[in-house]
Amino acid sequence: MLEIKNLHVSVGDKEILKGLTLSIKAGEVHAIMGPNGSGKSTLSYVLAGRAGYDITEGSITYNGEDLAALAPEVRAAKGVFLAMQYPVEIPGVTTMMFLKTALNSQRRARGESDLDAVGVLKLVRAKAKTLNVSEEMLKRALNVGFSGGEKKRLEILQMAIFEPKLAVLDETDSGLDIDALKLVAEGVNALRDPTRAMLVITHYQRLLDYIVPDRIHVLAKGRIVAEGGKELALELEAKGYEHILKEPA
Repeated sequence: MLEIKNLHVSVGDKEILKGLTLSIKAGEVHAIMGPNGSGKSTLSYVLAGRAGYDITEGSITYNGEDLAALAPEVRAAKGVFLAMQYPVEIPGVTTMMFLKTALNSQRRARGESDLDAVGVLKLVRAKAKTLNVSEEMLKRALNVGFSGGEKKRLEILQMAIFEPKLAVLDETDSGLDIDALKLVAEGVNALRDPTRAMLVITHYQRLLDYIVPDRIHVLAKGRIVAEGGKELALELEAKGYEHILKEPA
C-alpha cells in the first residue's frame, strides 16, 4: 500500500530526512520510534502533504500512485489520514460542523452523495460513544479548551468516521494518562482491518503495549537505522536509543 524509497526531505535549507526507505502492506500496523529531532513528525507531514516540506530525492508510492503529486485534500479523499500530535484549534467552528463538512467533502470527492444532518448525527453519535466523546464536546468549538486526552480521542473519532486506508498517528500517546491511553488504543485497535494500513509514530514503548505493531522501525538522523518486532521496543525501553546509534550501520 505504501512504498517509500530513498526519501530525502528538506525544510528550508535544512535536510531532515536523508534516505528513508519504508514499506507497509494493507492490513499491517508499523511503528516508528526514535529520539527527538530524528524526523518522525517530518515523515508524517510529508505523507499528509504539508506545505514547506520539500522532497528533494526519492519517491512515495501509495496504492500505485505518486503520493507527492497529489494535493493534501486529494490525499485525504483517497484515504490518507493524519492524527496530529498537536491538533489545531478552530474557534467559531463546532466539532460537529467540522465533522459534517469534512465527511461530506470527502464523500463528494469520491463521487458519493452527501449525508444529511440526521445521517451525520447518527454516525457520529454511534462512533463517539465508544470513545467517550460526549455530546457536549461535539457542540464545542473544535479543540478549543479541550484537554490533551479529549483532543486525542477526537482525532481517533475522526479516523473512525472517515475510515481511511492509510492512517498515520503522530505521537498519539503524547500527554495522555494511562486511562486515556488505553481508551485511545482501544479505538485504534477497533479500526485494524485487512484493507487498512497504519503507521504509529511514538517516543515510548508503552503505547505499543496496547497497539501491538507488526513491525517496528527506529528512525535516527533522517533514516531507518534498525528494524524488528515487539522485542525491539522493549530493548529500546531498557537501553535507550544510544546503544543502537553506536552500532555500525
